[in-house]
Amino acid sequence: MTLRPPLDGVRVLELGSTVAGPAACRLLADLGASVYKIEPGDGDQLRTWGAIAPDGTGWWFKSHNRDKQLLTFDLRNADDVATVVSMALACDVVVENFRPGYLARLGLDAATLREKKPELIYLSISGYGQTGPYADRPGYGSIAESMGGLRYITGESDGPPMRMGISIGDEIAALYAVVGVLAALHGRARDRIGETIDVSLIESAFSLLQGALPEYAHAGHVARRTGNTLNSAAPSNVYPTRDGEWLAIGGNGQGIFRRLVTAMGQPELADDARFASNQGRRRHVALLDELIGAWTKTLDLADADAILAQAGVPAGPVMSVAQIVANPQFRARNAVVYARDDDGTPIATYASPVRFTERPLKVERAAGAIGRDQAAALEELGLRQQ
Repeated sequence: MTLRPPLDGVRVLELGSTVAGPAACRLLADLGASVYKIEPGDGDQLRTWGAIAPDGTGWWFKSHNRDKQLLTFDLRNADDVATVVSMALACDVVVENFRPGYLARLGLDAATLREKKPELIYLSISGYGQTGPYADRPGYGSIAESMGGLRYITGESDGPPMRMGISIGDEIAALYAVVGVLAALHGRARDRIGETIDVSLIESAFSLLQGALPEYAHAGHVARRTGNTLNSAAPSNVYPTRDGEWLAIGGNGQGIFRRLVTAMGQPELADDARFASNQGRRRHVALLDELIGAWTKTLDLADADAILAQAGVPAGPVMSVAQIVANPQFRARNAVVYARDDDGTPIATYASPVRFTERPLKVERAAGAIGRDQAAALEELGLRQQ
């Protein structure tokens, strides 16, 4: 017997734009929730980001906002605001990522809505959180990654701070936000009371610094940029291969390091006093990386990868999106799925990384035209436009 998706029956109102709020709602939709996405008349600005499809909407937007019901309201119009308030009260969860204070002027803030409906779960995602001296500032993921410490430790040791290549600050905030919503749904089922959830981008980024905080607090060590190596363990880096590719190798465990150097044909390195412990390998990481790189450059990527896989050493090629799509592991796991566009065209998107056995998840519709689901969604909620 196939059971319904875990969040089937949960209604979510999305008052979000661009990345973080919509990402959180996409994950909730993946888990089966009904998500009602509110856009202004000219649409979420993410519609214009990146490569644009023939219909004028960005491919990223179509994927990022899949399986949501799309509605459009003007929050400067009192009648539209009244309808959105009614929608919020008909839902289980409200997700918003406006600057703190904006929605309070419209009666769409947590305090106002939860006074009317105490069981409502209200999630706010913002750059700096709902409190503190920076709360009123506009915040983007790029700023959060900088102020939260991620960019300070990203890049080559002699180079400038660098971004990761994606909006990691937004994406990790969305993940924390979903964790909060799921916990609040569980708490509400037990206590019959909703929750107000406050997630900030800067704290989400800061939380990813791993050992940097305790090492600074207790040892005075300030983590700095180290390129592709780890601050805490060695060897771990990407190494060039004969055919011009790159192979990531993590040989930073005692047993794994011995297996690595044995696969390299240099088992004596495991007993070298310089490399016999993790701290020794950290001190001599430049020499160690030079030795490993000299070995990988004698082999093509596929051969080096196969040798290390056989030896039980964590390793894998540095792959582009084109290589990922063709990779047998990703293909076997159906990591790329397709959502139907408004005209039936299949749009490539990411399968949920969360796999359920009893309650399988599926992706169905890409995000399409602004206001596409206006009438049907309002009818589903038992409402009509003011």
